[in-house]
Amino acid sequence: MDKVKVEICCGTSCYLLGASELVDIELRLPPDIRGCVEITGRPCLELCERENIGQAPYVRFNGDEIMCAATPEKVMARIIELAGEGGSPC
Repeated sequence: MDKVKVEICCGTSCYLLGASELVDIELRLPPDIRGCVEITGRPCLELCERENIGQAPYVRFNGDEIMCAATPEKVMARIIELAGEGGSPC
């Protein structure tokens, strides 16, 4: 299985609305999953410009799945789900 790719929007709005709490989320993941995840901060994902997408902060998983109003708990839960798909972590 490929690594789970997580992009955290660190644009001004997202950062002020909670992305600052997400940038170190890798350190809070279970040790057996850390190697299965690639987490990057992006200057801006430009998702706030889209209509009807929801509230910042935004996180994008594997290039296409978008989470709005992201919290550390929601992001960690989704990473664990994605890393475990297929029966076992990566």
